[in-house]
Amino acid sequence: MPNEQLRRMDAFTFPSYSIDLATGEALFDYALTGPGGEQRFTEAITLPLPAEPPSDATVAILGRVLELLHVVAGVSYYKAAAPRRLVLPAPLGGAAAALVTAVYTKGLAEYAYRNQLPHVLELTPEIPAGSVSPARAYDNSDLRPLSAVGGGKDSIVSLEALRRAGLDPVPFSVNPNHVIVAVNEASGLAALAARRRIDPVLFDLNAAGARNGHIPVTAINSLIAVATAVLNGLGPVVMSNERSASDPNLVWNGHEINHQWSKGVEAEGLLRAALAEHAGLTEPYFSLLRSLSELHIARLFAEIDRYDDVVTSCNAAFKLRDASERWCRDCPKCRFVFLAMAPFMPRERVVRIFGGDLLADESQLPGYRELLGVDGHKPFECVGEVEESVVALGLLAEQEQWRAAPVVRALVDAVPETAWSAAATSDVFTPGGPHFVPSAYAKALLPG
Repeated sequence: MPNEQLRRMDAFTFPSYSIDLATGEALFDYALTGPGGEQRFTEAITLPLPAEPPSDATVAILGRVLELLHVVAGVSYYKAAAPRRLVLPAPLGGAAAALVTAVYTKGLAEYAYRNQLPHVLELTPEIPAGSVSPARAYDNSDLRPLSAVGGGKDSIVSLEALRRAGLDPVPFSVNPNHVIVAVNEASGLAALAARRRIDPVLFDLNAAGARNGHIPVTAINSLIAVATAVLNGLGPVVMSNERSASDPNLVWNGHEINHQWSKGVEAEGLLRAALAEHAGLTEPYFSLLRSLSELHIARLFAEIDRYDDVVTSCNAAFKLRDASERWCRDCPKCRFVFLAMAPFMPRERVVRIFGGDLLADESQLPGYRELLGVDGHKPFECVGEVEESVVALGLLAEQEQWRAAPVVRALVDAVPETAWSAAATSDVFTPGGPHFVPSAYAKALLPG
């Protein structure tokens, strides 16, 4: 479909979805419609199957979760045209409607900002009238947790904390790459995986100039994880999103723009409420690390060395031609994670993990100046707050092994006095802020 025809689409709809319980494959249909015609899409998500066929009650709960997933996963296709009408397929309760509205507005805020589409921030879904039958309550809180693994330090800290607390976690990922597979192997735990296949038509449209940009993929993967847990008779989905994920990058047209919105505490609360209301799940989903800073998590990771040869938090590394490379060493994520880990490890260890010394490389200075708030705004990446970067730099400046590093020296001089005085080490390492961690899991982060 020509790009100019795509731009005239005025509605996004959700024709149907289905699941084949013999294969675990769910198909989700979407349509962009308007004067220029119709553009259809079909996404396929394949869930891992349990050893025994699911009960009718399980299938009913799964269906409710898939109804939410159908609507939320549509953001990937909506953004190709960003029409002003979002027409939902069925009535929703208040909590589910609030989740969907937020996913398409706050979850697409960075996309709207970069594409200069302010109407996306004000989008109001059209929800058919009618009542929604109450969901049957399902208490899954005492079942084995499904622990999401992305290959980075955060999910490793959660996985090991759950194991140390005797909670017997099951590692889980969507479309696991070689890094995630290696991390799962290092854990020694049997993992589950789901597959998500985006309709290739979308990639063709993007190549031809369709609108594109960041989507709230964590919201999609979270619902895939919950569907997997329900189908396989498992308990809560445990994420590893930290408190700084709730910190916005900037404000535009009166709206907060947060690259990590779907990892933030607001999105977590909305998803929990929607799953409780629509699917009856009493303990569906939470982030174990929500009350911790990125720096605090890095300190916890430094106590674990079994993953040093497989861990990566670099998103760009997954696209490198050399599969043995785990860090690109030239992106905001690499810079921040190196800065966060360095105060808590021998220099040789962190350099070995990354395959290079970012704090000895003066070409990294412009990127570090952004992380420290000296230039521009916090990068559109999954990085910690400016205060955390300043605290990490201060810790490095006190250490013999780091204080003479060229980047450390230059940054210490560049950070203004006001930033130094505003960055409190005690605040960074004191758990705090809203969270949804159940009491049975809170013990997992306690020492020993």
